Amino acid sequence: MRFLLLAIAALLPAMAQTYTIDTAHSSAQFSVKHLMVSNVRGEFNKMTGSITWDDKNPAAIAIDAAIDVNTISTREPKRDEHLKSPDFFDAAKYPAMTFKSTKAWKSGGKYQVAGNLTLHGVTRPVTLTLEGPTAEVKDPWGMLRRGASATTIINRKDFGLGWNKALEAGGVMVGEDVQITLDIEATRKP
Repeated sequence: MRFLLLAIAALLPAMAQTYTIDTAHSSAQFSVKHLMVSNVRGEFNKMTGSITWDDKNPAAIAIDAAIDVNTISTREPKRDEHLKSPDFFDAAKYPAMTFKSTKAWKSGGKYQVAGNLTLHGVTRPVTLTLEGPTAEVKDPWGMLRRGASATTIINRKDFGLGWNKALEAGGVMVGEDVQITLDIEATRKP
């Protein structure tokens, strides 16, 4: 009888599970050209939100996340303050950036998650390409965990982040394209 119940359970479709983003083990990194010769990298250290995941039904996948703009770090305090200023993020007026998914699908072995990114008071559609998620594991505290990475590229001017300076030799001080990488660990109760 037990074997029969296990066989039936294996045939049933997996149900979507809801996970909470683990702020202590998740981050959002970015990279942007500086002086047209090198990349400046930085990160935001506080991400919160939830993820509904269904391995068998990508259409059921949903992500609702927020990043605290005031946690920006480029390892240079003066630059971080400038990035928080009205020239860039205007963190006093827009303290969070958010992502809310609208649809998801699998293509070429990877998940694609489209949604609306709100940054600096402007909302635009973006698509995240996911690596993962990992298989679910049980942690020492009894929670179930999964991890994934997501990437995308945005044009910062599309979100009203237009500050720049022209260079004497041509080009500009700060590039327009920003590469974004999200490293996410999320938990759920068994």
